[in-house]
Amino acid sequence: MTSEIFTNITTLFDSMPAFFYLTVILFSLAVGSFLNVVIYRFPKMLEQGWYAECREFLSEELVNVPAKKVSPITLSTPSSSCPHCQHKIRFYENIPLVSWLVLGGKCSSCKSAISPRYPLVELATALLSIVVAHHYGVSMTTFWVLLLTWSLIALTLIDFDHMLLPDQIVLPMMWLGLLLNLNGTFVSIETAVIGAVAGYMSLYTVFWLFKLITGKEGMGYGDFKLVALFGAWFGWQLLPLLILMASLVGAIVGISLMVFKNHQREQAIPFGPYLAVAGWICLLWGEGIWQWYLASL
Repeated sequence: MTSEIFTNITTLFDSMPAFFYLTVILFSLAVGSFLNVVIYRFPKMLEQGWYAECREFLSEELVNVPAKKVSPITLSTPSSSCPHCQHKIRFYENIPLVSWLVLGGKCSSCKSAISPRYPLVELATALLSIVVAHHYGVSMTTFWVLLLTWSLIALTLIDFDHMLLPDQIVLPMMWLGLLLNLNGTFVSIETAVIGAVAGYMSLYTVFWLFKLITGKEGMGYGDFKLVALFGAWFGWQLLPLLILMASLVGAIVGISLMVFKNHQREQAIPFGPYLAVAGWICLLWGEGIWQWYLASL
């Protein structure tokens, strides 16, 4: 029954490409709205969990120290509200892109400005989803790559905000890449496993060499896992291109920040966003880019 429904949907999308793209746009806009919630709330949820774990671990030492009062937060509770006046966001004020434009980028109650980042995340999610849909067409591969794309959007902005790449997002996507390659969706399972190991160990080795030489930590463990994720999806062959692209963009951005924003050299810069962008590009067009690069040497 399920396969018959999937076949019917696939046939409908194949016969009506415009309807396929419209469906992707509308669904991805809704996903973008949800990603805004994940980006804002998930780090807070992690902090609350870490705090509770620390209290439990140090229960004897903290027996006379009152616990900090915090309001529990999940992805669904409490309801979304204006951070300035606590006005509860109504469902018609939360329509992706449309509500922000209709409200003029302001809260309907107190008229405080609503960050343009929210509609931009929704728009970026829709645009990247359309690129994926056009690249892979009407197929299950499109669905899987969309899941990865949406996860990378969340990881990119969480890392920008908090210098954090949550295992709860990175690791499931890495396992998904390995599972998909059991039947060679992108590469052979052998290539995928080697890619995951090589991806992790490449930055892990650089991390320890840098630490031994300078005594400082040059990157976080989340970066190792993110490269392992991409290795699990597209194998080890494109990992040099991934690291080269991410390092080049990271260096350009870092130098620009120091020159134009008075960014201190010792101040950390998240590397995850550059890995995420480079990895996504490698998944879609890496083979062509790598061949062009090797031919130009």
